[in-house]
Amino acid sequence: MQTMVNKRHLTVSFMKLPLKECSWLIKTKMRKTIRAQMKIQQMSFMLMAVTLFFILVGLFALVFGLSGVKQSALALEEKNVLLLVTKLANSPEFSCGNSFGSNKMNCIDADKVMVLKDSIDKYTGFWGSGIQNIMIRTMPIAETKLCTKSSYDGCNTIDVFSKGSTGFPIENFVSLCRKQAGQNGVYDKCEVAKLIIYYNEKQ
Repeated sequence: MQTMVNKRHLTVSFMKLPLKECSWLIKTKMRKTIRAQMKIQQMSFMLMAVTLFFILVGLFALVFGLSGVKQSALALEEKNVLLLVTKLANSPEFSCGNSFGSNKMNCIDADKVMVLKDSIDKYTGFWGSGIQNIMIRTMPIAETKLCTKSSYDGCNTIDVFSKGSTGFPIENFVSLCRKQAGQNGVYDKCEVAKLIIYYNEKQ
């Protein structure tokens, strides 16, 4: 009851104030209200700016992380291809084995490769989807001469496998050996060569 009396007293007192003072009080109250709203808006903008900043930082970190992962994946893939080159050189389909004396590392039997070339369709999918071309080239190379059964002696390049498209080359030095007929009979002929794989990581 006392509270209601006080409120009525304040209302009556306020109503008894001169018009100028009432106007001043109203303007003061409006200014305070506007200031409070402006502070709220400023805080909202600051929060939005901070949130946007952290979102951008997060996106940058995500893009940078994905880029690093992609580069690592490509480096690992290239390393695997390098290992595949060495693996191919020492595989039963390519390696010299004991045909030229002791078992040699990175020694390719040219006679085996020519037989493999004629039946390459049986090895579809064996090389992997990224392998585009496999060739062997003797060193040094002045002019490319493809090896066939009819021109096996004077050639310098064996095109083992080709999909008709290329990629980036991965190569390794090997010994390319074959049985060569001479005046004194058959002898072992070995040359320095490159085993080259053209690889396309998009495949």
